[in-house]
Amino acid sequence: MASTLAESDFGVKGVLTYGLYPGEKPYQLRLVVVQITSVLPDYRVPAPRHDARQESTAGARRSHMDSSRSVGSWRELGGHLGTAVVLAGGVLVGAINIYLAASLLPTAVADIGGERLYAWNTTVFLIAQVVATMLVSRTLSRSGNVGSYLLGFGVFAVGSVLCAASPVMPVLLVGRGVQGLGAGLLTGLGFALIHSALPRHLWVRGSALISAMFGLGNFFGPALGGLFAQFGSWRLAFVVLALVSVVLAALVPRVLPGSGRTEGAAVPVATRSLLLVIGAAGAVSIAGILSNALVMAVFLALALALAWAFVRTERRGRVRVLPRLTYQPGSALRWVYLTIALLASGVAVETFLPLFSQRLGGLPPVAAGFFGAALSLGWSVIQVISSSARREQAVRRLRVAGPGLLSAGLATLALLQHRGPSVLVVIAWLPVLLIAGAGIGLAMPHLSVAAMASTTDKQEGEKAAAAIAIVLTMSTAFGAALAGFLVNVGGPSLVSSARWLLFGFAVLTALGTLTALRADHSGTRFAEGRSADEVETTNS
Repeated sequence: MASTLAESDFGVKGVLTYGLYPGEKPYQLRLVVVQITSVLPDYRVPAPRHDARQESTAGARRSHMDSSRSVGSWRELGGHLGTAVVLAGGVLVGAINIYLAASLLPTAVADIGGERLYAWNTTVFLIAQVVATMLVSRTLSRSGNVGSYLLGFGVFAVGSVLCAASPVMPVLLVGRGVQGLGAGLLTGLGFALIHSALPRHLWVRGSALISAMFGLGNFFGPALGGLFAQFGSWRLAFVVLALVSVVLAALVPRVLPGSGRTEGAAVPVATRSLLLVIGAAGAVSIAGILSNALVMAVFLALALALAWAFVRTERRGRVRVLPRLTYQPGSALRWVYLTIALLASGVAVETFLPLFSQRLGGLPPVAAGFFGAALSLGWSVIQVISSSARREQAVRRLRVAGPGLLSAGLATLALLQHRGPSVLVVIAWLPVLLIAGAGIGLAMPHLSVAAMASTTDKQEGEKAAAAIAIVLTMSTAFGAALAGFLVNVGGPSLVSSARWLLFGFAVLTALGTLTALRADHSGTRFAEGRSADEVETTNS
């Protein structure tokens, strides 16, 4: 049985077919709707209702979970070779300078005196570096890309010449301060210009290259400093740094895009935030040169209080150092910065690794120095590889796994600390350190890109990129002071000091796993909310 209803006076167009068909079970009714376009001339069959907000949210979640991003190759980055050399070179001269100067200072003190001011070399350099990194956005708005880089290399070269010509220690301290200003500016510019001078699909490669310079500086700085000190040529080392800066500065006008200057008023300076950060950097630097654990703890607490005051000032102020997105509810950027800070602070253990390698492992100075730099070597090598990750899910896993691997490596190394360890145990230290460093390399380039890609606003994006340098500098300073505190707490036993240091930083860096998870969760919710708001705006 079948019945067909064709077009009628009511304007039904199409065919409705129903009935029992041969071969079907009795009483089974099939209704087939072929097409209905209209019932009345002024009536349209409504489309199935759907929730645009729900669809947008689901789409954002699918995009966040399953999308793959475009990642350029190292060969493509080679197409921007001049830009890459300038950006990486600027970061490298500053990174090498820190450890090179530390190796040269004993020889310099023997030549010009000033032993009482010895510890202030690092403090002066660090405070100046922090100040300069906070002024990167303003410098770019006033001088543009080329002018800012010429200023950075010029200031660093002048500081290096002052150090080379120092007749007494106070002059050397002035030179170190000027060097710090140049190094801080170059470091901040390196991250900021990844955002503006390279195509978006090369940001991961650029971030990996820049971050690798810190590891290479940690690795080669002490060796070069020791080489110059061996021949008593500490002044020549600073001359070489000045010459390298001049050579890199000569490349700047030829390879960098000339844009970057902001029309109109320059970016204002967040004076209150700047003073609070200077205070925090000074407090943590002083804590790092003290020997009394109680007084050191007081200065660390002061530094943390000033850092807390900085966050409150930034949250309420109109002029900020960090991007305004950092303080918006649901934003992942704050958690990204915290994860970067926790990862970078773990490098502070390198300061004491040569000491433990010589005193506990019985290694000669050269081998002990290599063990001390193994963490940075693992960091530099692995991030070159990890930067090839494309799928968003893989990137998220790397960001979370990095802090966990660093923490596990430091904890394992702590368990291997014994007085009079066997040769096999000492040899095992090396792969453990390399694996721990690999944790930083797995996550760091992807965290940097997450910060850069947090906003579509060009100026805010440059500020977000430049802020990575601020976070790295401050976390390195806090890490160094905390390392000295933990070693003092564990004393006078060297084994106990090593365990306090390594277990302490294992716990600290493990927190990076939690902040990375929080960053991912907040990023998903923020993307969903933003997509839904866009849909509502479109519908309205």
